[in-house]
Amino acid sequence: MTSRAFLTRRSLVGLAAAGLAAGLLPTPATAAPRTGAGVRLPAPTGPFAIGTVSARLVDRSRPDPWAPALPYRELMVDVWYPAAPGPGGEHRRAPYMAPGAAARWDATAPHGIPRGALDFAALWTHARKGAAAATRGGRRPVLLYAAGAGDPRTWGTTLVEELASRGYVVVTVDHTYESPGVQFPDGSVKGNEPLLEALAKAQREGTMSALLKKVLGVRVADSTFVLDRLGSLPHGLSAIVDRSRVGMVGQSAGGVCAAQTMYEDRRVKAGVDLDGTLEFNPEPDGTNLLPVARHGLDRPFLLMGREGSDRTTEPSWRSFWAHSTGWKRNLTLRGAKHQTYTDLAALLPRAGVDRATVEEHIGTIVPERAVAAQRAYVVSFFDRWLKGEDDGLLERPSERFPEVVFAG
Repeated sequence: MTSRAFLTRRSLVGLAAAGLAAGLLPTPATAAPRTGAGVRLPAPTGPFAIGTVSARLVDRSRPDPWAPALPYRELMVDVWYPAAPGPGGEHRRAPYMAPGAAARWDATAPHGIPRGALDFAALWTHARKGAAAATRGGRRPVLLYAAGAGDPRTWGTTLVEELASRGYVVVTVDHTYESPGVQFPDGSVKGNEPLLEALAKAQREGTMSALLKKVLGVRVADSTFVLDRLGSLPHGLSAIVDRSRVGMVGQSAGGVCAAQTMYEDRRVKAGVDLDGTLEFNPEPDGTNLLPVARHGLDRPFLLMGREGSDRTTEPSWRSFWAHSTGWKRNLTLRGAKHQTYTDLAALLPRAGVDRATVEEHIGTIVPERAVAAQRAYVVSFFDRWLKGEDDGLLERPSERFPEVVFAG
């Protein structure tokens, strides 16, 4: 299936772990020789070096919605930020994922990457772990990044690093018990078994829309809690954050969460949805629309979709468009698919798979062009609305990016 719905049967592959939900999921890909040490994400192009730190955040105002016996909700976040110049040998680079989380992610054979093909824990980012923050230039806009359903918070690192290199502080959030594996500072790894059990029950009982409402509700509550904590970020980073300039961006369910969080929380001034439908259905059909789709937004929002699907063909986007009074754009990437807006565009071609597998999962667009276009337009959007810097890229089609179609 190629739908952009935020919890389709295809996205269930990203939720799979240890053979749970058997009978609902495709058979995982066979194991391949492990590589990864020599695989690199595309380098960010902004003027700043990057730092990153991880933190455990505890929300004691609510029990965990997926594990009600726990009296509080705990999350893991990464904060990515412009770093001060300084030495940064390879040994100081931050890893792509913690070992326990990486093992869980690899076990799902994520989005066409065969099990064992990439060592996610041995893949290095371009950020220096715990680097000193760049303090020149005053406080900086802050962004929340939300990954798709069943994907880890790292799955948009290519975009997140670009944003940090352009002067943004970016907080990425793992939604505990939804992501396949969330590793905490004590070494424990929380899996997604509670969600898988709820998913199997919803499919048996025909209550998938109710489950999707819960998934989104948990994500929005997690996001607003993180917004509450922007004044107490780790590593002293709250001192460089401008909490009056907050944006949110996400892919698939993350884009859905960005839109709905912005609808519910006016602290979010601008948002981007990367190919996420705005309805509570396993496959979009124009029913069970989210409140944000029924009522729209009065602040700037960017929709970026894949080939053959835009505001004219996607019912929930059409409703959102009709009801939104704020600035808005809808862009489409020619030749793209749903996962083109993730790190899959950078990693799948390096995982030893054939061309047919690449095209099945990320389309016919040249992967490097997909990465460049996504980065350019998301940066342009946030620069315009959070920094007051307009490069004109969002005004009309550009010869620099012939892959990008303006749908509105």
